[in-house]
Amino acid sequence: IHNYGYLTWEWTSSLRGYSYPLIFASMYKALQLLAKDNVQLLIWVPRLAQAMLAAFADVKLYSLVQHLENSETAKFVLFCQLCSWFTWYSCTRTLTNTMETILTIFALSYYPIKGSKMGNSCKYLALVALAVVVRPTAVIPWMPLVFSHFLQEQRKADLILQKCIPVGLVTVGTSLIIDRVFFGEWVLVQLNFLKFNVLQNLATFYGSHPWHWYFTQGLPVILGPHLPFFIHGCVLAPRRYCIFLLAVIWTVLVYSTLSHKEFRFIYPVLPFCMIFCGYSLKHLKAWKKSAASFLLLSNLLPALYTGLVHQRGTLDVMSHIQQLCNNPHQSKAFVFILMPCHSTPFYSHVHCPLKMRFLQCPPNLTGNESYVDEADVFYSNPLGWLHKEFDNDTLLPSHLILFSVLEQEISPFLALRGYEKTATVFHTHVPQGRVGSHIYIYRRKTEMNH
Repeated sequence: IHNYGYLTWEWTSSLRGYSYPLIFASMYKALQLLAKDNVQLLIWVPRLAQAMLAAFADVKLYSLVQHLENSETAKFVLFCQLCSWFTWYSCTRTLTNTMETILTIFALSYYPIKGSKMGNSCKYLALVALAVVVRPTAVIPWMPLVFSHFLQEQRKADLILQKCIPVGLVTVGTSLIIDRVFFGEWVLVQLNFLKFNVLQNLATFYGSHPWHWYFTQGLPVILGPHLPFFIHGCVLAPRRYCIFLLAVIWTVLVYSTLSHKEFRFIYPVLPFCMIFCGYSLKHLKAWKKSAASFLLLSNLLPALYTGLVHQRGTLDVMSHIQQLCNNPHQSKAFVFILMPCHSTPFYSHVHCPLKMRFLQCPPNLTGNESYVDEADVFYSNPLGWLHKEFDNDTLLPSHLILFSVLEQEISPFLALRGYEKTATVFHTHVPQGRVGSHIYIYRRKTEMNH
């Protein structure tokens, strides 16, 4: 939009589609045309848009259960959904997983399950297709659901020829055209995504976990205090809800086969779980009030802590960098972020063409057996790397941003090159490995520059 920025390796390798970022790019463009594109709005407008969509999805979940059961059950399902600490933590983030979850709820509200008066094959298939365009993994939870629908459908040929194929062609076609415009060539992003994550299994580069991780940690953590209610609800729920439980188990099983695992990957099955939690809560006779109070209070603390306190430094530090934009010496400024790659946001939180750099960490795309990424090379010998990279004074960054754990190791370089600490920003109470409890900003003394 503003003719500067940074594209990560996913874009140069055509692993990501432009359809989803186009939503936010349009917001940025609208702000620019209205001459309202200040940095605060660039940060907040996408989050607010995502929050509104998440709120709309919650209402959809309520109306789905209201149609399937009654208003009372729907009320409890909505209560469970609104309590969930992980929903609070994730729903306003502009991650593809968040959009995938929201579209899954929308699609679910039109899914033709027994007893549903809102079932609409075209609408739900279109929303599923849209979710797959945003993030190809959305196909996983929907496989058992679509298959079950196909088995129940009397007019199977009509379903495939008149609904599945046209919906698929329109959505994939639109996504292909959008990507053709921006990549400048025909690219099937979904295929590249599948090749990278499944066939080549290159995502393990970002860490791998044991096969049972989602069962022993992933699902229990994102469910949190809801876990006993989920199990109770699974026992109580009527048979027609088996398909929702199957979707949850199937998704967790499929993700368990991939070695790179993250909590956010199974976020799209959380709304399915909430239906069972709500069912459990409604059927607790004497304990209803205490159970509801327990859920609310036990989720409130982790929601507030993870949302407002935990690992906030990498966002807070951007406001310090942003101040360099108003500096008359902005053209001379050069910010180097000496942190694990993608720790901080980049130009969207700075909004001026400041010279910035961070440690790169693309996976081994060339098949070179001795490949080590820049960040790993740096961390294996930080001091040596800095002396080698900046052997000439004219190349030195004006500002260095680093985690507190790195400070001692590179202090000889900082002292030698005349850097002084100008700010300390809190980051987390649980520092791990390369991530420290605080972030330090170092500025090079100006007399060194003259």
